Formats: sequence, C-alpha cells, structure tokens
Amino acid sequence: MDALIVDAVRSPIGRKNGTLSVVRGDDLAAQVLNGLVARNELDPAQIEDVQMGCVTQVGEQGWNVGRMAVLAAGWPVEVSATTVDRQCGSSMQTNFNAAAAVMAGQLDVVVSAGVESMSRVPMGSNGGSVSERVTALHDIVMQGTSAELLAEEWNLSREALDDYSLESHRRAIAASDEGRFRREIVPIELPEAPPPGDPSAGLLQAGGTAVAAPARFAVDEAPRRETSATALAALKPAFRPDGVVTAGNSSQIVDGAAAVLVASEPAAQRLGLEPRARFLSFGLAGVDPTRMLHGNPQAMARALAKAGLSLDDMSVIEVNEAFASVVLQTVSDLHLAERLDDVNPNGGGISLGHPLGATGARITATLVSELERRNARYGIASMCVGFGMAIAGVVERL
Repeated sequence: MDALIVDAVRSPIGRKNGTLSVVRGDDLAAQVLNGLVARNELDPAQIEDVQMGCVTQVGEQGWNVGRMAVLAAGWPVEVSATTVDRQCGSSMQTNFNAAAAVMAGQLDVVVSAGVESMSRVPMGSNGGSVSERVTALHDIVMQGTSAELLAEEWNLSREALDDYSLESHRRAIAASDEGRFRREIVPIELPEAPPPGDPSAGLLQAGGTAVAAPARFAVDEAPRRETSATALAALKPAFRPDGVVTAGNSSQIVDGAAAVLVASEPAAQRLGLEPRARFLSFGLAGVDPTRMLHGNPQAMARALAKAGLSLDDMSVIEVNEAFASVVLQTVSDLHLAERLDDVNPNGGGISLGHPLGATGARITATLVSELERRNARYGIASMCVGFGMAIAGVVERL
C-alpha cells in the first residue's frame, strides 16, 4: 500500500520573541491543521489520527499538544492524536509513523505534523539530570560542543562554516523573494495584542512599549538580509573560547508549525484528493552520543537501500542545518561537494530557523515543493537527532 503525500504545509517561521511569540504552540498548530484541510477541501472527520512532533512537551506544549491542537482546531472529537519526541527528528518520525500505518493498511488518512514555540516554551525546559548510568558509559555534552567536535574531526574551518551559513541566508532570501515558499505557507492569524496575563505580553517590545502584532503573518522573518561575511566573522564562538561554532553558523531558535496529509490510494480516490508525492522509505541510525550529530550519512544510506535507490537518483537532498558543521560533515562523507546546488537549495535551519518538533514536516513541505519546481522525481531529507541518532526519508514526486 502506498503512503501518498496529498499535501504538505507549514506556518511562516517567526524569530525568537518575534511575530509568532503572541501565539501559543497548540493554537499555532491548530491553524496549520485547519489550513491543510481547507485548501484540500477535506472534512477533518475523515482524518483518523494526527501524529504531532514536539520536543519541549511542557507548559503550553504539554498535555499531549497534538490532541490539544486538534481540539483547538475545532475538529471532531473522534479525530485522535498523539505527540512524539525524537528530538530534532520528531516530525520526521511522525512522517514515518503516518506512512507506516498507511502502508500496513491500519489507517487510511493521517496527518503528520509538528510544532515548537521556542519563544514561549524555552528549549530544554522539560529536561532534568542525566542518569549516572548513562554518564558512566558516555560523555554527554551540549549539541554545540558536538558541533565543535565534528568541525575538528572533519577539518572544517571557521571560514568554511561561515561561508556555508551566508549561502544559506542567500538561498532562503532568494526563495522567499521568488515566491518558492508561497505554496507551502499557511498564513497565520494573530491577535492584535497579547491578552492580559499572557506570557508573551513582554516579548514584543519597542522602546519599552508592547507592539501590537499584525493581523496576518505570511512571510518567514528569520532570514537575515543584513548579514555578511564580515558580520559572521565578527561573532564570538558560542561553545569554546577557541572554537569555530557561533550563533551565526548554528540554527536559529524560532517558532513554527507544519503538517503533512498522508493517505492511502483508495482513500485519496474516494475523497477526491490529488496526491503530490509519496513516501518510499525511511532509515534510522544510532551513533556515538558524544559526537551525536554525525548520523545523517548512515540514516540516508539505510533509507536509500530500502527504496532500492542511490544518492545519484536524488535530485534534491535536504540535510537539516542544525549546525553548518553537520551539513559539511555530511557533504564530506557522501562526496557531495560537486552537488552543493542540490543540497538545501532553499536554505535551512541556519537561515529559516529550526523549530525543533516542526522541522521534519517543514523540510518535507519544502522538499515536495522543490521537486515540483525542478520537475524532478526523487528527493531525500535527513536530520541529525540529539543523543546520537539520525532519521531520513525518501520521497517520490507523482
């Protein structure tokens, strides 16, 4: 049974403490869910399950934020939902879950989604101490330290990391200006001002006065038009005094949500849905949790093997820009130096931002749109995952 990608959408991505900081994560995800069904003229009662990726499942993103988003969307109570945490790969995992359920014939119509309001629910606020059993076996470090370890082991210079990051911004800005993201973005309706007592009341500030948010938000605000090689070079290392990883060559902390509508072929025909692509395969990898971020090549190799394809068959290659060193390590291991135009052609986490639990679904939306723009057949998306994992998925445009 094929797992068809009927559609894939996302919110515009908001900077930390920026435009989307006035919207709760569950409400943000609800708007994206409603945008997905509205543009496909689908009665949400036909959806059997929503799989929602979210990393920081606490506070406003607690209580099974997937279910809360479904209820906030006003969908029938019969539509069930769950929330999944595979760290940065959470909504790539929900892609996997949705596709596997359809391929197995257990479900016919599923939404794979993700959300992260990093302004309102700070990254790491759901974490605690690490077990002594784990620390006795492994050196557990911050992801930024792992990014430094990759740069050191793969001989990646500060200049190479900054050059890649500047190009990510250039690509994202060009894609936005040319309207390449228009099909995948669901505009978000915003309150005119935070209600009394809302935690976002102090987030939007200008001269000490709260700024009223615009009524509608439709364009990514994270890409930095003002950045330059000089500006990036001036930034101090973020994790080691003598290091090469900075805020400028790392993914941005942002707010966003995304959703993918997955259906079986019989269900798509019955409901009059026009699929855009299909999931072919997925691959997982476990790697050393100290270096932790270097598993993309292994996950991609496993996904490609299951699909019976090679990297040469992939017209578009999305590698989540958790850090520039992660992408350049993947490029090195997979010998992609001559194919850099095919790797993250519309920018990524460094320029667009990395809304943790939403990024897998966001990358999927961008990948499908880019395959259509190129009139290409196959693409792959891969993401490194905290504590030493990676996940990848292969997509075929229809």
